[in-house]
Formats: sequence, C-alpha cells, structure tokens
Amino acid sequence: MQNTVALSNGVEIPLLGLGVYQSAPGETTYNATKIALELGYRHIDTARAYRNEADVGRALRDSGVPRTEVFITTKLWTSDQGYDTTLRACEKSLKELQLDTVDLYLIHWPVEHKRKDSWRAMETLFAEGKCRAVGVSNYTIKHLDEVLQSAKIVPHVNQVEFNPFLNQKKLLAKCQQHGILLEAYAPLAQAQRMSHPVLVATAKKYGRTPAQIMLRWAVQQDIVVIPKSVRRERIEENGKIFDFTIDAADMAALDKLDEGLRTCWDPTTQN
Repeated sequence: MQNTVALSNGVEIPLLGLGVYQSAPGETTYNATKIALELGYRHIDTARAYRNEADVGRALRDSGVPRTEVFITTKLWTSDQGYDTTLRACEKSLKELQLDTVDLYLIHWPVEHKRKDSWRAMETLFAEGKCRAVGVSNYTIKHLDEVLQSAKIVPHVNQVEFNPFLNQKKLLAKCQQHGILLEAYAPLAQAQRMSHPVLVATAKKYGRTPAQIMLRWAVQQDIVVIPKSVRRERIEENGKIFDFTIDAADMAALDKLDEGLRTCWDPTTQN
C-alpha cells in the first residue's frame, strides 16, 4: 500500500490512496480515514467542496501515524478561483485540516477566465511552502496547453476520471510528455462495469476481485488511484493490489475495454 512514484519535483506520492468524495462529513469520513490509516494506507484525498477536510485532519491526528508518513491532498473549489481568493482558500483548507502544509494542492475544475490567475496563485503557494506539490484536476489536453503557455511551474499532477472503461490514452501521453503525473479518480468506474466478462474472467484467472484488477491495471502503469469507500472490507480489499502482476496480454485486453464511459463530470464541455 505504500508503494510510491516520484513527481517531477522529486516528491514521492503513494500509488494508492483513499478518496473521500461523497463520504459524509463527520464520523463517516473520520472513521473511513482512520480505518485506512490503520490498514496501511498513507495517502488521503479530500477537497474543500467535500466539506470533510476537518474530519480527515482529525483522523490523521488520532491515528498515531506521523504526519510525515501521510500524503494529504486537497483541492481549490470553483467559487474560490482567482489569485487572491485562491490564496485565501488554501489557508482555509489548512485551517480545517489543522496542518501547516498539504502534500498536494489541486485546482478542482478548469474555470474559464480564472485558470491563469488561479495557477499563478498555486505557484505562489508552492513557493511559500504551503504545499509540497501543485496540480490540476479535470484538465483536458486543451486546458493543459493553456496553463503550459504561461506556467513557471508545470503542474505536478492532473487528477482525472480514468479506468479501463475510460482509458484516456491521449491525455495520459500528453501528461507523460510534460512530466505531469496522471492520477485516477473513479478508478472503479463507480462499480458500473464490475460484471463485464473480460474483467470477470481476468479476476478469476488471478484469483482477485474485479475491483482489484481495475486498480492493478492502473498502478501497473504508474497511475495513482484513489478509490473511495467507507466500508472496512472494501478499503482492505482495494489495498491488496501490490502482490501480483497482470501479464502483458491481459493488460492489452483490459486496454481494449475503453468505451468513453464517464460516471462523473465531463470537462470536455468546458471552454
């Protein structure tokens, strides 16, 4: 669970994290985070918009795991975008988390007319040490091209919906070309394709669950995954993906499952 990959600035990010999107604020998020840390997870992904940053921070403090061992991500929401408002939003998130710095701060969504000012603020926050890495989320190739035109710091991460059924190969290649790590949210396609015959057959071959196969397919490509669950058994299951390898033929078969399935937002409609 603690296998890592290096960002372009040398910061190590665990390939597996717990996502807390749609985890109810309060005890639900607190308990899920604490369970994950107990099971060996060292990467938690939250966001201002989720309204559960405080619960993540409390679980981290109560876990007994040293802060330096846990990678914490949070995100800038759309209504906070702009230069000064981004700076203030980061301070609010740090206050909620009760942390001096986060490991990764992301622009949550590519808001038109505000992206450039928001990115300048991200660069300021990075320079001030408020975050060890900065990145974007839901950025398409078009959005990346825009930020790359003027950025002093190339985004370290682009977090997007990505799984075998939404295999964004061109976007992945674009990120790799510029040293941007692709991070996958909804890596299990919101459980909408767990009974797909190819997935089921591959899971049977390796003695794993379909979820474990989907997650392994991603991390085997050095794509970070942040599956979300509040159930101990699912959190534990999702963590058991580092003791086997999918062979090349099966990886190729999984690559062919792409059907452009989006289960969350569609950023391609955003100018």
